[in-house]
Amino acid sequence: MTLQLKSSDFNDDASRVARRLIGAILLVDGVGGRIVETEAYDRDDPASHCFGGRTSRNQAMFGPPGCAYVYRSYGIHWCLNFVCREQGHGAGVLIRALEPLYGLDVIRERRDGRPLRELCSGPGRVGQALAIHRDYNGHPLDRPPFEVWAAEAPLPVSVGPRIGISKAVETPWRFGLTGSGFLSKPFREGAKTGPSPKP
Repeated sequence: MTLQLKSSDFNDDASRVARRLIGAILLVDGVGGRIVETEAYDRDDPASHCFGGRTSRNQAMFGPPGCAYVYRSYGIHWCLNFVCREQGHGAGVLIRALEPLYGLDVIRERRDGRPLRELCSGPGRVGQALAIHRDYNGHPLDRPPFEVWAAEAPLPVSVGPRIGISKAVETPWRFGLTGSGFLSKPFREGAKTGPSPKP
């Protein structure tokens, strides 16, 4: 692992942060792995939780940058987002999938012994594998229990539309590690690819 990311590293457009995070290492209490899939959301984006303005639920997504925004999906799964842009803007990156690398025994126990491929391949699975819960909402990502380490080198990134939304469905703000076997869903054939920018 190389450079641990700080709050200032997230003070940028969510789409750029989402792409740069591919290949980064995410740990929560030492458990986690390589980020292989992300999605970006912004306040001007109809699919974003911030689109309708600030509420008690989405308060953390308005900053400061470099904090966690945690929400419950379908009343079941806790999902982890990284807050981006300047305080008050309202933007973030959903962590959609990890390649599990650290604390595999713990992850397997939390995920009921699922196959390796299914341990962290989806935002709800990531939340369960890392034991994400509401108390992490608003918590700085550069302080325990979180650690986020920049990717060691630029990696090939696939780009395409986001998943599981009904608005702005064609916005190409889903990013994934090209060829990874740990994505929540494959990218369409012909998805744009290119190197991830340097951290």
